[in-house]
Amino acid sequence: MRQRDPSELLTAARGGDRGALARLLSFVEQGGAPARDVGRLAYPLGGQAYTVGLTGAPGSGKSTLTSQLIALLRAAETEVAVLAIDPSSPFSGGAILGDRVRMQDHATDPGVFIRSMATRGHLGGLALAAPEAIRLLDAVGKPWVLVETVGVGQVEVEIAGEADTTIVVVNPGWGDAVQANKAGLLEIGDVFVINKADRAGVAETQRDLEQMLDLSALADWRPPIVATVAARNEGIGDLWDAVLSHRAHLTESGQLEKRRERRLARELEEIVVRRLEERARVLLRGTTYEQLYAEVLARRTDPWSASEVLLDALD
Repeated sequence: MRQRDPSELLTAARGGDRGALARLLSFVEQGGAPARDVGRLAYPLGGQAYTVGLTGAPGSGKSTLTSQLIALLRAAETEVAVLAIDPSSPFSGGAILGDRVRMQDHATDPGVFIRSMATRGHLGGLALAAPEAIRLLDAVGKPWVLVETVGVGQVEVEIAGEADTTIVVVNPGWGDAVQANKAGLLEIGDVFVINKADRAGVAETQRDLEQMLDLSALADWRPPIVATVAARNEGIGDLWDAVLSHRAHLTESGQLEKRRERRLARELEEIVVRRLEERARVLLRGTTYEQLYAEVLARRTDPWSASEVLLDALD
């Protein structure tokens, strides 16, 4: 069978071909030249989708919350895409599919597209793949993109924080809000959710969060704190109202455009660094490196001088 090129696949994906969209996302995940081709094609077509990040400790109920938000959007006949940022499987390198299991109620809905994404070990990893995947989902016409992270590692927190609105999920109980602060979640949160609010300790957790927000250098938006019981679909409307309020605030204040400009600047820097790293790795496998390394071992030159020669070879 003839391999379809990215341009042909993108045209099909924009026409509603889910298989073509899945294939394009695979290109993005794998990195390299195919990912760059997809990025070049998708970039001029984007700029319309609104992204919502959901992050928090494992077990806090993010996937159930995401599922309920999907249901809320679909009730309004709004299409939605979900990007589930998963750690890589130590066996296959693929994404763990727990998120899809939890969201299986929406699996047959043509208005919902769910994709799990793992690092897969390619150059740049999720730091580059996730923004490109979001842009691709935007380019094919998804008005809302929900980005859910499984854990609270550095890359996952960074990706969630790259959304237009970032929801930080905690549970009732002593110390949970403190742990959220230690993980850096307090800095990126636009909306805080105390999920599983049918448990004891909600008031204490809210108090802890309020005190931490009091000590934070807040700008002109104080993140609201919403209590939910996602498993019973309680508080989901209040959560979505908070997201919409934050979106309105960003739009009216001009911060939405500024946020997106800052994200794009960081992404451009990351792309340049990764491309240079890619070229450097090729160089380090060449004969020039081997010769210079032998010179360093023999102490006929020093590592800094050798590195200068190698860097000059990149020009």
